[in-house]
Amino acid sequence: MRTVTCAAPVNIAVIKYCKEKSTAFTWGSRNGAPDPGIWQSDGELLAVRRRASKRKLEGSDEDVLNWHVHICSTNNFPTAAGLASSAAGYACLVYALGQVYGVEGDLSSIARQGSGSACRSVHGGLVRWYKGEMKDGTDSFARPIAPANHFPNLHVIICVANDGRKKTGSTEGMRRTVQTSRLMQYRIRESVGLRIDSMMQAIEEKNWSTFCDLTIADSNEMHAVCQDSFPPCIYMSDTSHAVVELIHRYNELQISKGNLKYKVCYTFDAGPNACLFVPGAVANEMLSLLKHTFPPSSPQNADSFIRGMKSQTLTLSKELESIADENAQSGRLKYLIHTKVGEGPRVLTEDGAHLLDPVSGLPTESGGMA
Repeated sequence: MRTVTCAAPVNIAVIKYCKEKSTAFTWGSRNGAPDPGIWQSDGELLAVRRRASKRKLEGSDEDVLNWHVHICSTNNFPTAAGLASSAAGYACLVYALGQVYGVEGDLSSIARQGSGSACRSVHGGLVRWYKGEMKDGTDSFARPIAPANHFPNLHVIICVANDGRKKTGSTEGMRRTVQTSRLMQYRIRESVGLRIDSMMQAIEEKNWSTFCDLTIADSNEMHAVCQDSFPPCIYMSDTSHAVVELIHRYNELQISKGNLKYKVCYTFDAGPNACLFVPGAVANEMLSLLKHTFPPSSPQNADSFIRGMKSQTLTLSKELESIADENAQSGRLKYLIHTKVGEGPRVLTEDGAHLLDPVSGLPTESGGMA
């Protein structure tokens, strides 16, 4: 028996896709995989096997293409909450299968068979998803366009308002908007292409202020499209809108001081949880502002309110404290995840990383069954 264990990052699109085949930009931020469940992985498995050249493993008489495959997964990220856990899971699955079968080269076109956005999690840093033209989607793939440190010391703060499953899944929401929203048709024809071109230029020029404006505008438009569908798809909550208001107030203050390089931007996928891109110089300030505005509901939750990278609680300026007090809503955010732009999938080799027992091949006590 051969065991391969991998981890893959979640991602968030800053230019949202319009159809199941489309273009987007993403940021890898943290490792993850789907919750335990039944994998619908036959297509990915067959596609990887087709790419694999028949060969024999060193020291083995068995043809690897005839091996049975036992898949086990676990997740350290909110699932079905609009935070790309499925993208991480399918990217991780395809990457691990590629390691098992010795498949080299780009696997993004295979990963997108399970989840469209999974093609972006096959790479790290900033990624572009090319929609392709073929009906079978085989020319739809993702390509990296800039490394993780392209915008130096950029932090990511995820504001988790609800880590439960959303009422309307992403696939159903996309189907509904494409079929019923007239605003979606305008978005497909007019908005996305121009915004992609502008975003590519902003990234190439490292124009942070323009990047922020484009990211916010596209997120707002996507959710306007969701509400324009029939019946409407409501993903953002009152807490989501409160975070939006806070970010705009913060940016207005930065603009008034001429600090465009310290602007913060938000984007929401199909869920209520905000993903904030924050320059490292003001990351602790933003975390402190969020904690002041949305304090934990009880002292017991205070220690686990900010998760991920270490942070430092700062004393807010009078201006920021006033903004926080005006928008204060205790207990409205469950917690914050503090992380950075990350790399792509990787093989785990450290002790205790495997989810399958090396003798029985069954899940360990810490592993999820899938």
